Amino acid sequence: MATLNQVLLETLEYYAGPAANGHIYLTISPDETTYTLTGIGTFQGQRFVNTVILVRIEQEHIVIERDQTDKPVVDALVQAGIPRQQIVLAYAGERLPEMA
Repeated sequence: MATLNQVLLETLEYYAGPAANGHIYLTISPDETTYTLTGIGTFQGQRFVNTVILVRIEQEHIVIERDQTDKPVVDALVQAGIPRQQIVLAYAGERLPEMA
């Protein structure tokens, strides 16, 4: 049975790689609780760096702090088998159940 970290990593790897105007890099904190996808590239001659996705694991929940994608991470996680009740959309004002 896959762990929460494994499912999250496999899901986020889909978003990493070459992008239309640059590249998206996946970085993971040493304790494997925070995952960031950063886009670096150029647009109309200007260089940009953007945090595309920021997700962390807290209290057996996946907390999505930022999602700037056209395929929402929440949908990909649910499709991968994570119950929606275990996903917190912090960027939309949701909070962990214990903090509500």
